[in-house]
Amino acid sequence: MTTRHPTLPATESWFGQLDELPLDPAAAAASAAAATYERPLPQGVRPSAERAPEPAAHAAAWPTDPLEGRPIDQAAGLRRLFAAHTLRCIPVVSNPGLAFAGALLERLCTGYAERGLRTLVVDAAERARAPRELAGFELAEGVEALSPQVSYLAARGLPLRFVDASGSTAGFLDALAEAAPQHDVLLVHAGAADLARLFARRVQEQQARALRPIVLCDASPESVTHAYAAIKLLALRAGLMAHDLLISAAPGSSRAARVAESVARCADDFLGAVLHDAVCVDPAEAATEPTSDALQRLLHEQLACALPQRVTDSAFGALGPVSALPSLTLRHGARGLRHA
Repeated sequence: MTTRHPTLPATESWFGQLDELPLDPAAAAASAAAATYERPLPQGVRPSAERAPEPAAHAAAWPTDPLEGRPIDQAAGLRRLFAAHTLRCIPVVSNPGLAFAGALLERLCTGYAERGLRTLVVDAAERARAPRELAGFELAEGVEALSPQVSYLAARGLPLRFVDASGSTAGFLDALAEAAPQHDVLLVHAGAADLARLFARRVQEQQARALRPIVLCDASPESVTHAYAAIKLLALRAGLMAHDLLISAAPGSSRAARVAESVARCADDFLGAVLHDAVCVDPAEAATEPTSDALQRLLHEQLACALPQRVTDSAFGALGPVSALPSLTLRHGARGLRHA
């Protein structure tokens, strides 16, 4: 009798599909054959050469039966499911002087949820919670499901664990894609210095030609000063010369308009940087309220210029017979980003 690991399908994720996968290798081969061929084969008859087409870029990397040429491991179906899946990484610059950063992140998540996209907020800001102990060994263990379309990862200090000899932490982005391949958008909320270490190499290698960080601020002088300092640091260290500004203020605020004009003028005069767009978000809005047209336009453009992060086959390496999944995060109830 096959022993199964317990699962709690509380979210719409590929962890919930583990209960459907056989753990016995012989059963896995039979399951793969049933998924590969269009019609069942009579007992004792070997499969013919007719096979469903597979993506050529990934088929060679899948373990196959040397006699029959078909996938034999139990993660083959999940590889097909995510073979062409690409996450969109969007850097969001934190601001310690901002009182309602959680509300702004929440509105970004609401806008992408309205588009049917699943978002993971990676919070590595100065005021973020410390990560769970197990997240240091397996990032997936630190992901909390807040709703079917929004997840949260407390990641203060985690990017530095992936630093290499050149000072880059770009490997953290690869680890995030492998830990949460079921998501569509990664909102990486961190300080300007951490974001420069994360994205500078991708910019230099021209993998993020159109990347535009979202800079958070409000109308207070301290917050505006920090926003300009963040733009300067990203321009000098990472070569990121275009930005969007998300301002915590009532829509139509004249003060917010002056803030956007001031930041744009300073960035242009002293750095040659460009403030592409500035949008006001009312922090008093409920998370369930529809997002404004201006914010929807910003979110749409951000998807187009985000860093594409492909989900690799290594994301499925943990789905072997001795896997300890599902994640511990399924045991925890949902909480809003305002209180995360």
